[in-house]
Amino acid sequence: MGIVVDGNALAREIRDEVTAAFQAEASASGVPPRMAILQLADAAAASQYTRRLQRTFSEAGATVDLHELPTHAGLNEAIALVEALSNDPEIQGIQIQTPLPPQIPLATLLEALDPTKDLDGIHPTNAGRLAQGRPTIVPATPLGGLEILLRNDVPISGARAVVVGRSTPVGRPMALLLLQNDATVTICHTRTTDMGAVVREADIVAVAAGRAGLVKADWIRPGAAVIDFGVNVLDGKTVGDVEPAAQERASLFTPVPGGTGPVTTAMLLRNALTLYRQAIGRDSG
Repeated sequence: MGIVVDGNALAREIRDEVTAAFQAEASASGVPPRMAILQLADAAAASQYTRRLQRTFSEAGATVDLHELPTHAGLNEAIALVEALSNDPEIQGIQIQTPLPPQIPLATLLEALDPTKDLDGIHPTNAGRLAQGRPTIVPATPLGGLEILLRNDVPISGARAVVVGRSTPVGRPMALLLLQNDATVTICHTRTTDMGAVVREADIVAVAAGRAGLVKADWIRPGAAVIDFGVNVLDGKTVGDVEPAAQERASLFTPVPGGTGPVTTAMLLRNALTLYRQAIGRDSG
């Protein structure tokens, strides 16, 4: 068995780094960091995540404004709020939490969002820049997956990588990040025939399919690195998309819970730092 990633420890390390940078930048510029979160008022899961974000950002020295929409809110009302936040010069980053009610499509709401304030990198402009290899803000979940590989010195250049899942927030950007780090990338999805045969060829396996235990332990090539983004509830327990026994074969494995989840929140904070630096006219590097 190889490395079992402690996502909480890595997240603390990243948060400490970003907090120090935030405080230094704020002290030098005199501009207070300020972020905004928009969510449905009665979305319990989103509220829990929002509280975690508020705590994380506050500890880093950033103020977070929470704007809640009632379930019955209309599309025009939601668009007006996003536009107002986008036009507020004191706010450097905006997070739109899902789920949203059916009358407020996320894609439509994103069109009202200033892409330079897009905390999670999901605006079409930011997605397009990532696809072109010129990213500014990258979705926090796949960015966290890449960070785990980099911090554990997993060889990416020249590696054969398989991404299971082609979602816009995770699967596709993860594939692009691996490609930009010179991996040879294959994307598997629901129409892939003999997925196991494809996965068995991979040096790196990243899974974001939303199906508990979809990737079997014996699909993992001995010594492969496995990044499991899955979050599923099975028999009252939170489990990933990869069978836990796969960690016996992997050189690196992210458990669920406690693997990629905490790192995602830390990377969202790092995105906030990037947007803050851009807003005050400093290089984001």
